[in-house]
Amino acid sequence: MEGRSKPAVGELLIEVRDLAKHYGPIRAVDGISFEVRRGDVLGFLGPNGAGKTTAMKMITGFVEPDRGSVRVAGHDLADESLEARRKIGYLPETAPAYGEMTVAGFLEFVAEARGIDNIAAALDRVVQAAALGRVVHQTIETLSKGFQRRVSLAQALIHDPEVLILDEPTDGLDPNQKASVQELITILSAGRAIVLSTHILDEAERVCNRALVISQGRILVDSTPEELIAKAPNHNVMRLVLDSTSLPDLMTSLEGKPWCDRVERLSETTIDIYPQSGENHLGALMELTAGLEIHSIHLQEGRLNELFRDITRGVEA
Repeated sequence: MEGRSKPAVGELLIEVRDLAKHYGPIRAVDGISFEVRRGDVLGFLGPNGAGKTTAMKMITGFVEPDRGSVRVAGHDLADESLEARRKIGYLPETAPAYGEMTVAGFLEFVAEARGIDNIAAALDRVVQAAALGRVVHQTIETLSKGFQRRVSLAQALIHDPEVLILDEPTDGLDPNQKASVQELITILSAGRAIVLSTHILDEAERVCNRALVISQGRILVDSTPEELIAKAPNHNVMRLVLDSTSLPDLMTSLEGKPWCDRVERLSETTIDIYPQSGENHLGALMELTAGLEIHSIHLQEGRLNELFRDITRGVEA
């Protein structure tokens, strides 16, 4: 699996404490708390309507919380709003852009609004970072969705913020465009703290080193993608295909092994072997099947989407 390393141990850049927001009887965000450090890419995982966007709007100061606090790079968002916002680059789920403007013109406009002194240098930096060089003089409406998303990322980076808040950054993109934007996010994570919301769980595996599973405005799990995958159903399950005449004796042998939780027969020639505690026992299986005519052995890796269904079962999204 391609994934990021363990959580960072750098400077604390985001502190969220007991953050809550209600819209009438609807609890959009229900008392969440977490921290993000420099070098972290924190994935907000949850289905549409889980509370991810509302939480991000409160962290960036676009929505005032009913209770709780946010500190960004040491600045309290309520008491030092301008100082905190200067540290944040924000990519909304539907980032506003002016389609009739060129990429360069739009980024210059954002830079001027940000009060940046050396606009030319800022443009050079973000055009290079977002790989926009070959489209910088095109109008935004003529760009592919992938490039439009890169323009939106560039505007979030124009003031070189320490904190990036990215709401569904790959939503609506095709697989190639998603991979391109994900690669860019990984590059941008060096020296920054990034909070990334997504309902695409494979995305968290690729770009995040921490994952919060959120549903009904509450954090259900705070872990790493690697740890979550290790707990996922089917993690290290071994699928074995071999001659049907060998299966009955092999299944009897497997069921007697202390490391084997259970064996499920899928067809005349195929079985799934579930290990105890999700541990890897491929070596033991290879020893047990020595001399048998094996067609294939596949070691399965649990996926976050399987675990997510288990975690949120019974919780309304």
